Amino acid sequence: MGIGLRVPPARCWKRLTRRRPAVTIIIGLSIVERRKQIQRGPVDFPRSHSAPVAERECKPRISAARSTPAPPSSAVSGSRTTPCQTFTAWCNSHLRKAGTQIENIEDDFRNGLKLMLLLEVISGERLPRPDKGKMRFHKIANVNKALDFIASKGVKLVSIGAEEIVDGNLKMTLGMIWTIILRFAIQDISVEETSAKEGLLLWCQRKTAPYRNVNVQNFHTSWKDGLALCALIHRHRPDLIDYAKLRKDDPIGNLNTAFEVAEKYLDIPKMLDAEDIVNTPKPDEKAIMTYVSCFYHAFAGAEQAETAANRICKVLAVNQENEKLMEEYEKLASELLEWIRRTVPWLENRVGEPSMSAMQRKLEDFRDYRRLHKPPRVQEKCQLEINFNTLQTKLRLSHRPAFMPSEGKLVSDIANAWRGLEQVEKGYEDWLLSEIRRLQRLQHLAEKFRQKASLHEAWTRGKEEMLSQRDYDSASLQEVRAMLRRHEAFESDLAAHQDRVEHIAALAQELNELDYHEAASVNSRCQAICDQWDNLGTLTQKRRDALERMEKLLETIDQLQLEFARRAAPFNNWLDGAVEDLQDVWLVHSVEETQSLLTAHDQFKATLPEADRERGAIMGIQGEIQKICQTYGLRPCSTNPYITLSPQDINTNWDMVRKLVPSRDQTLQEELGRQQVNERLRRQFAAQANAVGPWIQAKVEEVGRLAAGLAGSLEEQMAGLRQQEQNIINYKTNIDRLEGDHQLLQENLVFDNKHTVYSMEHIRVGWEQLLTSIARTINEVENQVLTRDAKGLSQEQLNEFRASFNHFDRKRNGMMEPDDFRACLISMGYDLGEVEFARIMTMVDPNAAGVVTFQAFIDFMTRETAETDTAEQVVASFKILAGDKNYITPEELRRELPAEQAEYCIRRMVPYKGSGAPPGALDYVAFSSALYGESDL
Repeated sequence: MGIGLRVPPARCWKRLTRRRPAVTIIIGLSIVERRKQIQRGPVDFPRSHSAPVAERECKPRISAARSTPAPPSSAVSGSRTTPCQTFTAWCNSHLRKAGTQIENIEDDFRNGLKLMLLLEVISGERLPRPDKGKMRFHKIANVNKALDFIASKGVKLVSIGAEEIVDGNLKMTLGMIWTIILRFAIQDISVEETSAKEGLLLWCQRKTAPYRNVNVQNFHTSWKDGLALCALIHRHRPDLIDYAKLRKDDPIGNLNTAFEVAEKYLDIPKMLDAEDIVNTPKPDEKAIMTYVSCFYHAFAGAEQAETAANRICKVLAVNQENEKLMEEYEKLASELLEWIRRTVPWLENRVGEPSMSAMQRKLEDFRDYRRLHKPPRVQEKCQLEINFNTLQTKLRLSHRPAFMPSEGKLVSDIANAWRGLEQVEKGYEDWLLSEIRRLQRLQHLAEKFRQKASLHEAWTRGKEEMLSQRDYDSASLQEVRAMLRRHEAFESDLAAHQDRVEHIAALAQELNELDYHEAASVNSRCQAICDQWDNLGTLTQKRRDALERMEKLLETIDQLQLEFARRAAPFNNWLDGAVEDLQDVWLVHSVEETQSLLTAHDQFKATLPEADRERGAIMGIQGEIQKICQTYGLRPCSTNPYITLSPQDINTNWDMVRKLVPSRDQTLQEELGRQQVNERLRRQFAAQANAVGPWIQAKVEEVGRLAAGLAGSLEEQMAGLRQQEQNIINYKTNIDRLEGDHQLLQENLVFDNKHTVYSMEHIRVGWEQLLTSIARTINEVENQVLTRDAKGLSQEQLNEFRASFNHFDRKRNGMMEPDDFRACLISMGYDLGEVEFARIMTMVDPNAAGVVTFQAFIDFMTRETAETDTAEQVVASFKILAGDKNYITPEELRRELPAEQAEYCIRRMVPYKGSGAPPGALDYVAFSSALYGESDL
């Protein structure tokens, strides 16, 4: 006895078809066979399989004994292409595989035999053995077996009973066939996240989207002009239809073209009538949906192959992009290391130059290196670290092995080489400045040596001849005594010049110790002065002995001349010292030192009145001598026997002192002005450095806080960090201005600055640290974006991860220690033992650094739930393209994949070593496994 079931109302169809999981069932031929059949063209079936479908109208017979909801019917739409005609053709398309068909859908299913056969064909399963009798209860039993099988597939047959089918109730029969079509031809259609009718509609929309004049929105009016059906065929078999020649104003021609091509080449029988579709305002939706579903199943194999090809292309694209990044890293690392290798020997060359100008050229070359050549390399080093981190993140997200650069090109190797460069660079700069100071002092000492040597040589000129003469032999006693006194004055003068000679020798010694490049000439001149000085001492002693012997003979002496000599000699010696001091050179480095020289000079000028009075007194003695000579009529004394100095010499030296005083004033004032300029430069640099230094330090701390406590969406964080980066870039003008002030200081040979604790080196290091810090923070957020997009994380999940991480980051340095990480996992419900925690730590801290970064924390939280491509999926995709073979040929790869990806596979796949393969066959299994393992791919 039949079971009383009701057909669900139309609004329930969508809900019912969504309850089962989206699993595509391919009926009849396998995917590969169907795909090959579509590519080959038409298939010839036995004549009995393609018998014409009955074209007579099936009139419904509605039973008055039962009131049922309206099942699928063409009466609703008014179309002359009835579901009866379409469903009959659909049933025959499957029944002919069993060598039979129906001609009247109303009568041919009444005994249940062909109905059970239809279900076996479309499901691929065996139904219970049918009853062979011809009585009504036999027919009802067979129909019930069919209905029970339909119900076993999760379909509720509401208001459809076996009695109605056996009695030939057309409405119930059509409702049952529509239910079968929905369940076995439409319900299991799955496209993206939609299934059944919505999935079939989405499939049609995606396939016809590129075609002009096609806009599929439903299963009735969107198909009236026939272009949508032609577009579906052309999309998969462009060789069957010339779409460019179709016209929108020829709907009947378009529809008949699609029907004929589908029946001839795709084995899809004609189920619709072109005139009925065109002349009906709203064609029957279920008839069109049934017909279109045949296209979906006909092209299912091609769809699966296309999906497999897309998956392979995606995986290969990831590998190609990663290889490109690896090559770029290797190239950039090689260039940077080569630049460091070339630069270090230059900085290690500490061979000094003999002249100040040559050393200043070296200093200028070093400034050009710091200002022009090094900054681009700093950017390259930072970009290299960013590229390395981004590459490792991409490899980790795509389950590829971590990138291991060539030997000597690790990030740590580059960092070590960079630290070595900076150490050598700092030593070179210190050496340059020290060498310049040494040359500056050498220049000063050499000038002082030459000046004092010239003064001494001028003083000693003629002294040897004077000491060697024997004028006392013919002199009177008075003249001899005068000679003796004059010799005593000379000895006083000689003793006074002893300090100068010792000073000259000391200067020569210091020049030798400082490795003066003209030390040979200095030594030669110093030796000559010392030899002459020793000779003068010997000659002086010999003359004294001679004069003392003559002194016993000579008793008269002119006291006044003696007094003149006694006073004139020290005074003239003072004048010589004054001239020497006024002509002395100096080396000062500050305003204070210059002021000290000015004070000493003012003190000297204060002694000039007293010296002038002494000069007057000496000149008075000479006047007294002349007066005595005139008074007593003595021979005029044109010379003083006790001293070679004449009053004119004293006056000349005095005039020279008076002339040198204002010159000295002007020179000291000019030096004071220069030192004041240097002081202004110091203060100007210090004012900027005292602003720039704290700003950089504050920005470094601010970037550190941002890295540890970023809030908002990743895009908002990136925008904020980009704004910070722009602010930092905009601040670069202050650094450049400070570099300019620093260069002015070095050009003026100013090397110390008591007004600031920030040197240019400190500013440079802080600036490089700030640039690196903001770049690393931006890179961290970029990696989080990559992780979020690859793992399918929402912003709320990322915010929760960040909040949890920050809560347990006690030191607020962007890293959790192992104890903090364990506490974090326990708070999230993890039941951790020592072994499990150790396993997790090897995942989040593979380098055993003892800390867990935020990126590693995110990777751990998302790793187990992420949906990524696997080697097994890639193998399955290649198997589809290979037609279920264990190998694939280059021709198949070139036919199924884009040219670039196909050649990529052909170059890297190894030959297939199994049996039964043609020459040139390739092993796609080994290739797929290598994509996800340790490999050179």
